Amino acid sequence: ASRERWSARTLAHSATVARCTTPRSGCLLEPIWRATRSMVEIYTMHIFNRKGTCLYYQEWNRPLPVRGDLLQEHKLMFGFLFSLKQLVSKMSPKKGGGFYACSTSAFKLNYFETASGIRFVLCTELGAGDMREVLRHIFSNIFVECLTKNPMWKADEPISCPLFVQQLTNYLDGI
Repeated sequence: ASRERWSARTLAHSATVARCTTPRSGCLLEPIWRATRSMVEIYTMHIFNRKGTCLYYQEWNRPLPVRGDLLQEHKLMFGFLFSLKQLVSKMSPKKGGGFYACSTSAFKLNYFETASGIRFVLCTELGAGDMREVLRHIFSNIFVECLTKNPMWKADEPISCPLFVQQLTNYLDGI
């Protein structure tokens, strides 16, 4: 009987915690929410094809707005990634030494490249841990499922699939 009461209380508590997904003023579970919810602040996400065309770009919590032309910023980002990848491959003591993250004093750039040359770039706060699994998940479970298997989507065209955007946003909101 005590086991059943404990299970019922645990389920009731879990349901209450699940409903309190954002901190609200006066919410009794706010301290618990803040202690258990270790969110990674995500600033931007880029997806480039192998030619350097930006297929997808999204901002979330970007600290500074884009200065000038957004297309120029995409070109600058791709050029930076291309150059850094070349530098790392030439300096690596082992063949195939890779580049997966780069930090500055303000943010961390996380990078994942597929075998087909699609490049995923996630700019996050400095305290973000290793985001390689996050980027692999985005590729294999969201990009492949929503776009590659979609007969209406053409490779090398900008991504405008609402299902992709929704699933990506939902996944990144949960990190």
